[in-house]
Amino acid sequence: MDRIRIRGGRRLSGTIPVSGAKNAVLALMPAALLGGPLTLENVPDLADVATMSALLAQHGLAVEHDRAARRLAIGGAATNLEAPYDIVRKMRASVLVLGPLLARYGRARVSMPGGCAIGTRPVDLHLKALEALGATVELEAGYIEARAPDGGLRGAKIIFPVVSVGATENTLMAAVLAEGETEIVNAAREPEIEDLCLCLMRMGAVIEGVGTDRLRVTGVRELGAATHRVVADRIEAGTFACAAAITGGEVLLEGARLDHLGAVARVLREAGVGIQEDPRGLRVTRLNGLHGVDVQTDPFPGFATDMQAQFMALMSVAEGASMITETIFENRFMHVPELLRMGARINYHGASAIVRGVPQLSGAPVMATDLRASVSLILAGLAAQGETIVNRVYHLDRGYERVEEKLAAVGAEIERLRG
Repeated sequence: MDRIRIRGGRRLSGTIPVSGAKNAVLALMPAALLGGPLTLENVPDLADVATMSALLAQHGLAVEHDRAARRLAIGGAATNLEAPYDIVRKMRASVLVLGPLLARYGRARVSMPGGCAIGTRPVDLHLKALEALGATVELEAGYIEARAPDGGLRGAKIIFPVVSVGATENTLMAAVLAEGETEIVNAAREPEIEDLCLCLMRMGAVIEGVGTDRLRVTGVRELGAATHRVVADRIEAGTFACAAAITGGEVLLEGARLDHLGAVARVLREAGVGIQEDPRGLRVTRLNGLHGVDVQTDPFPGFATDMQAQFMALMSVAEGASMITETIFENRFMHVPELLRMGARINYHGASAIVRGVPQLSGAPVMATDLRASVSLILAGLAAQGETIVNRVYHLDRGYERVEEKLAAVGAEIERLRG
C-alpha cells in the first residue's frame, strides 16, 4: 500500500496548477445519462473519476478518458438501469445517477450508498424530492427502486429543510426533463452546483436563478450534445493556500478563483494569510505570523467542511488558540489523534475542537482516515521537524491529483513510497 514521506521545514515557492474540481466532475458525468454526447474538459485524473466512469460504462454508456488531454467523452444510451452495490459502495456520489435515469428512462434501481467514515450522510432528501416530482420510491434489499408515472416526471415546488448539495444535484437533473416548471427552494449554492447548471444549460436545459438558493427549472423534452470545461477545484486551491501559509511560503494558485473560496478566503486572511487576485489565479503568502481564528463550517458561501481538517493543521502552528466547530458531518475529527501524535495541542468534544498553537510540530508515522484528513496530515508534515510518513494514502488519490508532485515542484521534500 502506498505511503507519502515528507521531510518538513521547506518553504514553498512557485506556481501550483489547480486541477478541475472533483466535486464538480462527479455530478457532471451522470448528466450524460440525460442526453449527449457530453464532452468534459479539464477533468482531473482521480480514483473517483475512474469509479464513476466504471459506473456509467456498466449502465451502457461509452466512456473515453484521454488523460493526457484531460478530456472525458461520454455518449450513448443506457441499456442497464441498475447501479450495483459493488460500485456504489466505493463512492457516495454514485447515487447521482438516480435522478437522470429516472427522468430519461422512467425507472432506476440504485444501491443505497450507506454510511461513510465521516458520517451517515442520508439520502432521504433526494428521495423526497423525486417523490414530489411524481416518482414512486421503494426501498428493497438495500436498493432504491424508483419509477416515474406514466407520462414522466412532473414539475413541482420543492423546499429543502436543510441545504444539501447532493439532493440539489439529483433534483436538478431530474427536473430538467420533467413536464412543467420545478422550483427548488433552499438549494445549495456551491460553485459545483453552478457548474452543473451551466453544463445542463449547454445541453439545452432551461434554468433560472443560477448561483442563488432558489432555482427554477422549465422542463424540456430532451437534451443534446455539449462540451463543458470543469471548474477549478476550490478545495484543492484552499488546501494549497494552507500549504503556503504553514510553510511561510508564497505560491501562485493557477486557475483558482477568489469568489469560489467563500468564507475560506476571509478566515485565512484573518489568520494572517495574504491572498491576492492575479490574472493567472490567486497569489498566497504568509504575512506577519499566523494567528488563531475561530471558525464554524457551513454550506457555501460559509466555511467549507472539506477545508476543516486542513485549517486545523494550519491552526496547530498558529499563535494563540482557535475554536473549530463542525456543523455538517458528525465524525469529521478523526484526524485529531494523528495530529496529536505530531505534537499538536487539540482538545475536542462533540462538534467542537480547541486548537492551541505550538511553535513546532514533530514528524511521525500517521494514518489517514479519509480524504481531507489525509491531506491535513501532509500539511502538518510540511511544517514538522523531521520525517512524517502518511499511511493509507488511497484516500488521498480519490480527490487530489498527484499532490506529491505538485508540492515537490514548489520546494517540498516529499515523495510517494510505492507498495
